[in-house]
Amino acid sequence: MLPQHTIGDLPHIVESLPAAEKAVFQRIFRVDVTQGRIVPPDSMLPWIERYFGSVDATLEQTVVRVTNLVTGRGALFNPLRSRRPHWAGSEGVDASAGLEKEFGPAVEDPLADPYSGTPADTFGRVEGRFCVTASNVAKCDGLHAVIVFKALNPLSFNREMLHDYVDTAFRWAETAHRSDPSAKYFLFIWNCLWRAGASLVHGHAQALLGRGAHYPAVEQSRRLALSYHDQHGSSYFDDLYQAHASVGCGFQRGDVKVLASLTPVKENEAVLIAPQVGPELIDTLYDLLACYRDRLGVSSFNLAFHMPPLAPVEEDWSGFPVVVYLVDRGDPGSRTSDIGAMELYGASVIAGDPLQLARRLRDTLGA
Repeated sequence: MLPQHTIGDLPHIVESLPAAEKAVFQRIFRVDVTQGRIVPPDSMLPWIERYFGSVDATLEQTVVRVTNLVTGRGALFNPLRSRRPHWAGSEGVDASAGLEKEFGPAVEDPLADPYSGTPADTFGRVEGRFCVTASNVAKCDGLHAVIVFKALNPLSFNREMLHDYVDTAFRWAETAHRSDPSAKYFLFIWNCLWRAGASLVHGHAQALLGRGAHYPAVEQSRRLALSYHDQHGSSYFDDLYQAHASVGCGFQRGDVKVLASLTPVKENEAVLIAPQVGPELIDTLYDLLACYRDRLGVSSFNLAFHMPPLAPVEEDWSGFPVVVYLVDRGDPGSRTSDIGAMELYGASVIAGDPLQLARRLRDTLGA
């Protein structure tokens, strides 16, 4: 059994790694630790005790900063931030009770009957067993579809349904590519509930197919991975996984690599890396989503697939795998946003612990 380390132990874990593993970790990540101290007035002590459990816990705080030296992305970890007071709405969402009870027939739902409430693409709709495509009314790109779930509640998915959602999205992409062969860059995303940016409660995902170049976040990953390979002679994605696995934040199930991100964009970010989109990847993704929903209590999340183009292009995509990102977006009943100026213009500020997340995922996924 692995030791029960926390993010605060990360500097010591890295120092104790074998030389080869330490070298790989340190050429991707930099870890810094700093101490934050406060001097609260006596009048504030009851408030601190109420929200943070004890005054002593706040007087000297350890903040761990992890920076990805390849991507420039970083995160600041302080578990104490999970105890901050939040402004909650008068009515939260009990995900376990089902969203059907929260949003009845009186709420306008254009996705309730997508055949009459949504437009089709010029090449028609793509049908799945548990979903059907619609053409997005307010498009992010020329080819932009909504994968409309037959279930209202976006959290009521099972393994078979998830396979169908992803399969339908990919069949839409192939159909869209045939209608416009110059469109080759596919992006599949799922914004679950309003905390994650969904404008409609009814379960749905989105599929986009772009021209000319991949979407900037994917293209940046391609360029950085090629530069990393030129500099170090190894795969960035392989080394990224090894760096995570070395410190207890990564494990493998079959051909799918699972990472609890050391530089998460927000709380509980997991990354899956696989050679292709297939049953093994989608099964692992389902188990990951089920763990988030059923064990971690996550009801609002963002999901995205990064992958090479559907057809040959001029730029070099050699060695680029399928990368799936999943991140928790917090309690839908809270009015406090999880993203502020620090996340937009500084670095992500994280209350969770990727080492603890990795243990939960490893236990659940049986790896």
